[in-house]
Amino acid sequence: MIPHYERPASPVGKTWPNGSAYRNTKGVSSDAVKSDAAWRDFYRDPLLQSLIAEALENNRDYRVAIQQIETAGAQFDIENASLFPSLTGNASGNIQKYAARTMRFPHTPASQGSIYQRQYGVGFGVSSYEIDLWGRIRSASRSAFDHYMSDVYTRESVNITLKASVATTVLNWVANNEGYQLTSDILKSWQKSYDLVLEARKSGSSSDLDVAEAEEALREAEKQLEIYDRQRAQALNQLELLVGRPLTDAQKNALEGKKALADIVDFPDVPEGLPSDLIGRRPDILAAEHTLLAANDDIGEARAEFFPKIQITASNGTASSGIKRLFRSGMGAWDVAPQITLPIFDEGRLTAQLKQSKANKRMEIARYEKSIQTGFREVADALAARETYVRETTAQDCFVSASQRQYRLSRARFEMGSDSYLQTLVAQRTYLNAVTEGISIHLGQRSNAVTLYKVLGGGWENETPKRPFRIGEHIL
Repeated sequence: MIPHYERPASPVGKTWPNGSAYRNTKGVSSDAVKSDAAWRDFYRDPLLQSLIAEALENNRDYRVAIQQIETAGAQFDIENASLFPSLTGNASGNIQKYAARTMRFPHTPASQGSIYQRQYGVGFGVSSYEIDLWGRIRSASRSAFDHYMSDVYTRESVNITLKASVATTVLNWVANNEGYQLTSDILKSWQKSYDLVLEARKSGSSSDLDVAEAEEALREAEKQLEIYDRQRAQALNQLELLVGRPLTDAQKNALEGKKALADIVDFPDVPEGLPSDLIGRRPDILAAEHTLLAANDDIGEARAEFFPKIQITASNGTASSGIKRLFRSGMGAWDVAPQITLPIFDEGRLTAQLKQSKANKRMEIARYEKSIQTGFREVADALAARETYVRETTAQDCFVSASQRQYRLSRARFEMGSDSYLQTLVAQRTYLNAVTEGISIHLGQRSNAVTLYKVLGGGWENETPKRPFRIGEHIL
């Protein structure tokens, strides 16, 4: 009764977008690209490896994903058990007492006080076993199996996202730590400039406006320093949440030893020429497809509801009025009670259930296609960012160097009395903004490398889950 399943056509192009923002993205088959590389080959920094390993052990969201698999597996076992009869053993005894003269025994002598009736039985039986002629139970079992597999791939998706989140949070902490150190150095330099302006004001070579502008720049740097300090503390809190426990002193020392983003071991670059069908290996897309398969299975169950249900209740054993004679020859007893139920009139309930199942399948098709489109967009965005970040960081580094030279020259000319402090103030602000923006761009480049690895399904160790018994595939 389950409709034949055909995978929906991919709603995205066969190649990635091309243009100045992209490198070469053609010429490599999907079989030539390994999307299941071990995550330690990508996250090569020892600190990242340590934190990720602990997050996989302690993170509560990941534990929830694992337990969801256990729940789905148990639900499959429940549905699958209905394919087989439940055999139960039983032993019973029944003793009844009657007064001598009752309506049931009117001719009993008055001298006889009471009458006892005894009945004992031992046996085994099958209770309400449904013969699955139309595949209703098998459809429900397959649906439970596909939900189980969906949860398996969802766990893999959580696994990949957790690794990337830990790496990104560490990058955020290091970037803010680098900004804090650089801003501290800049603040010391600007404090000296401010002191020079104050001395110049006393000698009359600078005005109150110069002093106010110098103080304004100084306070701006102090404000930026506090921003970095706050964001650094918040990144540490986020990291401990992801890891699932407070960081050890050794881990904190290792983290504080990362003074700049360059101190983190570089991530290997994803190879060029990636095919667009590679995203079909992403666990979240595979999870969406298994949810679609479950919806397809539900149609088979809804169709089978239109046909008769055949149920059998049977028992076999021995029965006797005395325990001693219970197992003697000729005491055997059996009972068979088949039952056929045929739906005749239900006010359209079964038809509505079938319509609902078909509509749910169409909805899951749309969700599956949307997951492919979303995955395609995420990879395309990351590929565009990969190339443009290379050019942007190069330009920004040159800009930082130029603004630093400008600031030094402007300050030197101010100290010699060649220029007013206004020129130095402009150079100061330009330099601070260049440094701040430069850290942000370098952080974006490092984070995008992690994002590209994640959206391609990277870090998926391809752990084959233990697949439960499935009648349709004869898996044991």
